Amino acid sequence: MKKHCLILLLALISLCAGCSDEVLDYYDPDVKLFVKQLKSGTYTTRSPEGFVEVPCFTREHIPELLRYVDDLTLIASFPLPPISSYYEGKTRLGECIMWIIESIRMGGYPSLGCKLVYANAESYAGIYFLSDQDVLEAAECYRRWWEYSVYPHTEWTVSPCLDDPLCGSGYRWW
Repeated sequence: MKKHCLILLLALISLCAGCSDEVLDYYDPDVKLFVKQLKSGTYTTRSPEGFVEVPCFTREHIPELLRYVDDLTLIASFPLPPISSYYEGKTRLGECIMWIIESIRMGGYPSLGCKLVYANAESYAGIYFLSDQDVLEAAECYRRWWEYSVYPHTEWTVSPCLDDPLCGSGYRWW
């Protein structure tokens, strides 16, 4: 009887250990875990200031982040800057990932909401948000930008659009 109780206890302990949430390190984030948590709605990593924010991704994370820019999965929430009052409900994962890449590129928030809009829109009402096809085109712009950004720049490659993924695309961040 004691042997069965011991086996049952060990099984319960191992089951409970397997149920623990994976914790994302704010300063050394894992892209795959971040995406997994966004998709499942379980992302709760807090900055040192106590806000649920995007972790400290760096330029070294961009190749892995680019794997997700064409993912049109709708996610329930995304950790926007604490100063943002923007909330538009569900948003596309790939669009949010491009926003993170843009944040890395710029060294700060590209906008207070992770929505791409048409550059010459009359206003920024929901009707000006990009379609799925447009988001995929923007994703290609980011891939192309990254591909060219890793090559050395010479006087022959200088262009006003060299370091701006959305330059000439007709899209911008809102």
